[in-house]
Amino acid sequence: MTESLHRLDALDLAHRMADGMLRAEALAEALIDRSAALEPGLRAWAWFDAAAARRRARGPLAGLPLAVKDNIDTAGIPTAYGSPIYADHVPAVDAACVALARAAGAWVLGKTACTEFANMTPCATRNPWHLAHTPGGSSSGSAAAVSAGLVPLALGTQTAGSVIRPAAFCGIVGYKPSRGRLPRAGVKANADTLDEVGVMARSVADVAWLADVLAGRPQPAAPAAQRPNVALTLTSRAHALSAEMVGAAEAAARRLAAAGAAVAPAGPTDSFEALFDAQRTVQLFETARALAPEWQYRRRALSAGLRRLLAEGHAIRAEAYAAALQTITAANAALDTLFGPADVLLTPAAPGAAPASLKTTGDPLFNRPWQLLGCPCLTLPGGLDTNGLPLGLQLVARPGNDRLLFAAATWAEGVLQSPDISHARCR
Repeated sequence: MTESLHRLDALDLAHRMADGMLRAEALAEALIDRSAALEPGLRAWAWFDAAAARRRARGPLAGLPLAVKDNIDTAGIPTAYGSPIYADHVPAVDAACVALARAAGAWVLGKTACTEFANMTPCATRNPWHLAHTPGGSSSGSAAAVSAGLVPLALGTQTAGSVIRPAAFCGIVGYKPSRGRLPRAGVKANADTLDEVGVMARSVADVAWLADVLAGRPQPAAPAAQRPNVALTLTSRAHALSAEMVGAAEAAARRLAAAGAAVAPAGPTDSFEALFDAQRTVQLFETARALAPEWQYRRRALSAGLRRLLAEGHAIRAEAYAAALQTITAANAALDTLFGPADVLLTPAAPGAAPASLKTTGDPLFNRPWQLLGCPCLTLPGGLDTNGLPLGLQLVARPGNDRLLFAAATWAEGVLQSPDISHARCR
């Protein structure tokens, strides 16, 4: 039993503990041992606490370990925001999402490594599928820890593609909510218009469960599967996709249709073309201001890459920022044209599999428009490329339709689930 606990989903573990079939201490010991074995190569943890299992509360998440991204405050636990500037920083209080998870009985096994201030400069974490490849970012450690079976549940954050992309690269399920659905208090700010807390796990049911707890809407059971109407779009940037990513998206559409879903091409995307560049403009402008203290007083301690991004953000004129925000209004007005009768869009989560580099976290291009619109997004494993690396599919719903997204994703997961992914993700 101990050797296979890392393969079990959070709901399964919770049921076993509730039924007395599994002791929380046994689960903690198994995951602590697994971390000790894999962490020297994986480097997913920024901070790790083997004693944390002794500090638990009652609730729906009782006994379940949680990994928390290092840009999310944790009371009494070092939180460095991925920067040496805050190497000795220990918050006095939890971020809201951590406090809610702890109140529901979860315990923090550790803080996961993230990119510098959750931007683009990579951290030390490696992809568990191949240690020479990036795990994605900025929620690098959270994705790697879940994928490698170090922990069943993890918190991340997303400003462009920082939950969806690493989840895709690591072959797990990642969820980014509609704007404001999960509380952000206590998370180091990057861009107020865009920042969201997200969830990672190994199944749709697990991410829906944890997200509902954090949203103050705990559900009595896993989301019921609902066969959706689906619109396929590779977007106007399809030229940036690998051939294998295109093949995975189109094959998924065929499998969903064969299982009974109504699948059709998405509507015209002309109104959405401006979102790709507008999202980046909004992010850079707001991040330059969110990190103004670090820029003003500790600039030399920032990486060269982040300094370049912040300088670019400071150079953006207010008129250009305002124009970028206006693209949201125009695109929202055309959402029904894009979706048509579809409940969800099926689209790539990333340009392809994880790049063979530790000097990049990959490109968030295929996450930018949905982030700016505030759409809920969820990534599902979409099979493996010829190098044996995961390819991620993305389901996107209209803003506010998170429960519909969970229902559609639960059904799609059952249709698309790949034995290769489920067996290899916890190597």
